[in-house]
Amino acid sequence: MHVPFLWYTMMFGLACCWVLFSGCERQDEVHREQIVALGTIVEINLWGVDKERAHRATAAVADEFSRLHQRWHAWEPSTLTVINDRLRKGQSITIDEESKALLSQAKALSLASESLFNPAIGELIALWGFHSDDAPSGPPPDPTTLEAFVSKSITMKGLIFENDTVRSIDPSLQLDLGGFAKGHAVDVAIAQLREMGIKNAIVNAGGDLRAIGRKGNRPWRIGVRDPRSNGIIVSVETHDDESVFTSGDYERYHEYQGKRYHHIIDPRNGYPARGSTSVTVIHRDAATADAAATALFIAGPEHWQSIAEKMGVEYVMLIDQNDTAFLSAAMAERIRFEVEPPPRTVVQLL
Repeated sequence: MHVPFLWYTMMFGLACCWVLFSGCERQDEVHREQIVALGTIVEINLWGVDKERAHRATAAVADEFSRLHQRWHAWEPSTLTVINDRLRKGQSITIDEESKALLSQAKALSLASESLFNPAIGELIALWGFHSDDAPSGPPPDPTTLEAFVSKSITMKGLIFENDTVRSIDPSLQLDLGGFAKGHAVDVAIAQLREMGIKNAIVNAGGDLRAIGRKGNRPWRIGVRDPRSNGIIVSVETHDDESVFTSGDYERYHEYQGKRYHHIIDPRNGYPARGSTSVTVIHRDAATADAAATALFIAGPEHWQSIAEKMGVEYVMLIDQNDTAFLSAAMAERIRFEVEPPPRTVVQLL
């Protein structure tokens, strides 16, 4: 493994990304604070900000994350559970502009992904036991139940917006924004920091992050986790304003009779997606990066290119179950492998 970089973490045993520091660099030059939000630990890194101003900025971000948690939690009482209750009853519900913008973006990204990113399958996610703060246990859902759900072909096409209301054409359409809400929250936090005049920052939510500006005269440098170890497989420098999001089969899962069942469910068959172990996406917009990482993980090594192109994603790294790294040509120019020997790589054009 290359050694000129150190990674800092206090909490992300399963984190996807770490902020890297050079060996000669004082880590205390970056003001760091942590908050608990959205079921994870959010780390805020600020450069060139005095302590008092940094505390105010962190408090503002914490308040915003708390507000978003209360609005979009999938199983605790929230705005989302109210919307789902009304959709289940076949009723229209009036929504505010913020909610309409968020759900419209989720629908657009879902359709661009050919419904591989599918926020409409909340009922399926619940069947697998992932609507809980505790890890699932026991056997997977009954195959007949899964087959019956999949046969309904529920997608975001069934979510209908009419002026300031939303409704569903199918009561089985239940929203779960887990593959998107964290990215949205990170985007909101970065916008808030910018409104406060902060130009150089990283908001890292459970290992998925967006970085703006630089740290002094250097770019922010990010390490991406090896999906089969606690180390770093690649590092990458961000360019002014970029998000780095990873979906992996190690993030949330349980094992039953020696088989791993992770939380990234393929809506086409109702089972955890196979073929990928992790997908990392770089994109300016965190919400897009979040949704795309999920969709490309499900697409797998055979189909990720076409989905990436349709979602407007240029920088992609997919690691398959044989430890082969599939890279978009643009991503191949950006990353540096931090393991020796590096994995077998396949560079592909979009």
